[in-house]
Amino acid sequence: QVQLEESGGGLVQAGGSLRLSCAAAGNFFSINAMGWYRQAPGKQRELVAAINSGGSTNYEDSVKGRFTISRVNAKNTVYLQMTSLKPEDTAVYYCIADVGLAEDWPYYDYWGQGTQVTVSS
Repeated sequence: QVQLEESGGGLVQAGGSLRLSCAAAGNFFSINAMGWYRQAPGKQRELVAAINSGGSTNYEDSVKGRFTISRVNAKNTVYLQMTSLKPEDTAVYYCIADVGLAEDWPYYDYWGQGTQVTVSS
């Protein structure tokens, strides 16, 4: 099994910063892409940022220039550095990882349990 353990959420004032971490643990062969989604109350879950195993990244338009996604492959860990936070960034943030359990097996998506980020105005 694969577990994604998130940390780093919390309450911050507008303009502040937070850093989310997500570490993959368990028995698996490799991880392809990793990323972060978020879901605000009453809204659909949306992709915030993603990074593949080679380090290529993509971001949702509203976070470009404010959020930075990175990963340490040796630690199976992905980070989301969030700066200049706005109240509209308030949401539950979920880590996702595209994991292959064995060589030549297909990759499947695994999700973390979510971590709350609240930005006060």
